Amino acid sequence: MTGFRIKMFAAAALAAACLSIAPAQADDRYEPFNFNSLFSGFASGFGGSPLMRRQVPIDAKYAPGNIVISTSQRRLYFVTARGQAIEYGIGVGRDGFQWSGVKTVSAKREWPSWTPPAQMLKRRPDLPRYMPGGIDNPLGARAMYLGSSLYRIHGSNEPETIGQAVSSGCFRMTNEDVTDLYNRVRVGATVYVMR
Repeated sequence: MTGFRIKMFAAAALAAACLSIAPAQADDRYEPFNFNSLFSGFASGFGGSPLMRRQVPIDAKYAPGNIVISTSQRRLYFVTARGQAIEYGIGVGRDGFQWSGVKTVSAKREWPSWTPPAQMLKRRPDLPRYMPGGIDNPLGARAMYLGSSLYRIHGSNEPETIGQAVSSGCFRMTNEDVTDLYNRVRVGATVYVMR
């Protein structure tokens, strides 16, 4: 057989095999394919459920445009409408660095530079005193600054830390998710941080 005929034969055999598969019966033996199972472990520290962005219900007391953060669940919710939000997986502060309260998004930056605060430099004198924005910067692709505090919602070049408690109080997101959130949230939005 020529190469073309082999390819045609293989395609026909595959099509016949696909068409001959009986439809699944609705009984206890049938378990629907869970697409999300392909990604279990991705951006969750490989130890829990996937932290993929999705639309979810939320308490209707939160106004559209605001952010709700649950540090215990390691989730961030951007409220899109009364009772509706987009849920994102996040990394949170490690033990001793978690906090709660209400802040305001005071500024937004694309590919932000990073100057470690004095408290961090005392703990980690090996850190650079300044790092320009870019793919190697620990703040990632975008940052949203929370009031006059040292805390931010920011991207990360370590997506494996999403779903973990590893930061010094900031909230980490994948660069893809933080860019999505950055494009939605406005300066002045209220951020509710709960444990």
